[in-house]
Amino acid sequence: METVNVLGGNGFVGSEFCKTTKLSVIKNTRNDYQIHDKNVVYFISTVHNYNLLESSVIDIETNLITLMRVLDNYKKYPGEGCFNFISSWFVYGQDSGYGLGAKGIKETDTCDPRGFYSITKRCAEQLLISYCDTFNIQYRILRLANVLGANDHKVSAKKNALQFMINQLKLNNTIELYDSGKFYRDYMDVRDCTRAIDMVIRSGDMNCIYNIGNGIPQEFNQLIQYCKITLQSTSKISSIEQKDFHKKVQSSRSFFMNTDKLKLLGYRPEYSIFDTLDEIVESSLT
Repeated sequence: METVNVLGGNGFVGSEFCKTTKLSVIKNTRNDYQIHDKNVVYFISTVHNYNLLESSVIDIETNLITLMRVLDNYKKYPGEGCFNFISSWFVYGQDSGYGLGAKGIKETDTCDPRGFYSITKRCAEQLLISYCDTFNIQYRILRLANVLGANDHKVSAKKNALQFMINQLKLNNTIELYDSGKFYRDYMDVRDCTRAIDMVIRSGDMNCIYNIGNGIPQEFNQLIQYCKITLQSTSKISSIEQKDFHKKVQSSRSFFMNTDKLKLLGYRPEYSIFDTLDEIVESSLT
């Protein structure tokens, strides 16, 4: 494989992939759903569970209807390539556990998502599998962990809360953490993420799912405290109870993924969480 057609390549992860992959990239412009190569990497997606507060159809139209339009076009394209679908850890919707014996959520574990973003991403996976089985199309599903990077300029309290709070620390604003930040997440530098995606689309097995993460649980509060000290911030950090909407739509309390399948392809992280946070903090100071 030398060429890949990228849809949704203007977002945070998609643009980094287009910039760093050694494959020749054919990148579609926005609203171009035509297929230009037998190998596709599909990044088009909403990014959080809060769209429902504005519209009940945004996640459905973006994550499901657009996907089906693209697949209808892909079905007509000759060749024996692969449709690589970028998904999210949100589809699991369950607690991974943490502590002695916890090994992270595997690709074969049960999915029980909540919230329109999470549910439609899981539904998109299932529609993709059924469609590809019906029309003899090869596919891969890549479920991304929490991806961080200094070049993510669209962070908010809804999307990438850690980086949003780093910006608040810079401003010395009060930081409010759900449950004192005593929960865990699986964080991954965007450069490691796109390198892992590249590995999977080059040599991963067909018609299966890959967790794309580091498989290392990181406590949210510890990361906030690290950034507070690094920034010499005077922000006060307080604990609050989760809002009702957040309780209803967000995923598990603590979560990290088992990445054994990814490691079998040779993946090892090049950036620690603290390498990434240092770069984010430095960028926030300029």
